[in-house]
Amino acid sequence: MSPGLRRYFYFTAAITGAAIMVVEILGAKMLSPYIGTSHFVWTAQIAVTLIALALGYYAGGWFVDRSPRVTALYWAILFAAAYCALTVAICEPVAYWCLDLKSLALGSLLASLILFFVPLALLAMAGPFFVRVLTSAVTNVGSNVGRLTAISTFGSFAGTILIGYVLVPFLPNSRTMYITALLLAAISLGYFVGWGRKRQSIAPVVLVALGVAVIGCGGVRLEWLRHGRAEERFYGNSNFGILQVLDMGSSRYYLNDYLVQNTYDPTNQQSLAVFTYMLNGLARTYTSNINDVLCIGLGVGITPMDFARGGARVDVVEINPAVVPLAQRWFNLQPEKLNITIGDGRQFLNRCTNKYDSVALDAFLGESSPSHLMSREAFTAIRRVLKPDGTLVINSFGNFKPGDDFFTTSLYKTLTNVFRSVRIHTAGVSANVFFVATDRASLDFVNPPDASHVHGYAKSGVQAAYAGIIEPGRDYAGLSLHLENGRVLTDDFNPVEFFDARNREGVRRNLALSMQSHAGRD
Repeated sequence: MSPGLRRYFYFTAAITGAAIMVVEILGAKMLSPYIGTSHFVWTAQIAVTLIALALGYYAGGWFVDRSPRVTALYWAILFAAAYCALTVAICEPVAYWCLDLKSLALGSLLASLILFFVPLALLAMAGPFFVRVLTSAVTNVGSNVGRLTAISTFGSFAGTILIGYVLVPFLPNSRTMYITALLLAAISLGYFVGWGRKRQSIAPVVLVALGVAVIGCGGVRLEWLRHGRAEERFYGNSNFGILQVLDMGSSRYYLNDYLVQNTYDPTNQQSLAVFTYMLNGLARTYTSNINDVLCIGLGVGITPMDFARGGARVDVVEINPAVVPLAQRWFNLQPEKLNITIGDGRQFLNRCTNKYDSVALDAFLGESSPSHLMSREAFTAIRRVLKPDGTLVINSFGNFKPGDDFFTTSLYKTLTNVFRSVRIHTAGVSANVFFVATDRASLDFVNPPDASHVHGYAKSGVQAAYAGIIEPGRDYAGLSLHLENGRVLTDDFNPVEFFDARNREGVRRNLALSMQSHAGRD
């Protein structure tokens, strides 16, 4: 074996190791717009990766003992490249099909299995192959295995750093997967051109490589065209999902991972979403004076700007830095009027020394709030930064149906474990649910609700939410609390994602399919 071929094998081991980590991490990112980022998704992706690697290692060892021809391995890598390119084109239909399944856990596992098992298993075959062909005597087996494992692991490390800190923040997921597929195809083509048998035509190899390019380009093109007749104003990846701004008719939509997070009237520069008015309105309705406000979650800045225009000094903590310039350009955010901190809300609370009249908690990743902001310890930290008569206002999605109300009831129980008074507002069964909490002995309106400034599109929903008060023993429109359900959520035990999975899956499905329907209409 020539030194050049030996070095090429080591180089291939590094590239396949990097590609495995890219496919594992990027796979979860590609699926997150459709089935979320819950622990079900990551559990499914990790489980599929592990079983694919196990079977790939086994198959590679079995095959190389019977036919130690490296040509077969490079064909496997080439087909892995083709399949990676194919995932770009089929990810959306596969994911939407999985949305129709009853179980989020099963849907996540099946989607990961269909999309990423094959390329991961094919790439895993490289290790056993190279150990076999590079080992000429038993005496050097240990050094060969150690060297190959080290090189492959270093490649995995490089791939992890690259996908986490470079590719995801700056490139669309589809292009990153496409680049990975092209790199794998180039590795295979390089071997066939440099060391393939002279009598063996490389035409089939070239055809498959070209197929990778065609499939990948088609998939990327589908990504560009996904919103049909909607006018896309902005599209960009970020550390926390794909961000988009779409104009459809007279409305502007802000999407995170293809889910609508806010709607806006750019002509009147007003929100069309009820929750933006309720966060500000409930804080002012339940609090005597609003001078200092903390907003956990910027959104596109509509709620913080409403507080600022009302004369309040507003601190904002936002985990995704990419949102700020987007909101400034497309949603009239004026950062100079706010004190914006880029970071995690919980970390900010732990270090905060300021006192606030109101805290507005509106931190969402897709269809749900991060669970570490919904625990007894998190609410204790919020109570610490509130003034004695201050209020906490939370925007959430909730369900009051017995058997599906674990999150709603648990959140109420957790809040009452920390605050003296808690009240729930909602405009109806399918509307957002707002929690108001304070350390005052009673929670009553101190200022009359004001809907005079609300956009006409949202006014009826705002008025209904003000009237829709739900407390133990006080029902609204057939909705009521069932305190026998749920539990106090803590940092140590917060099983919301598990028990609320069906509700969150339903919210995500409705938001995703609704956006798909709107985007395709005339």
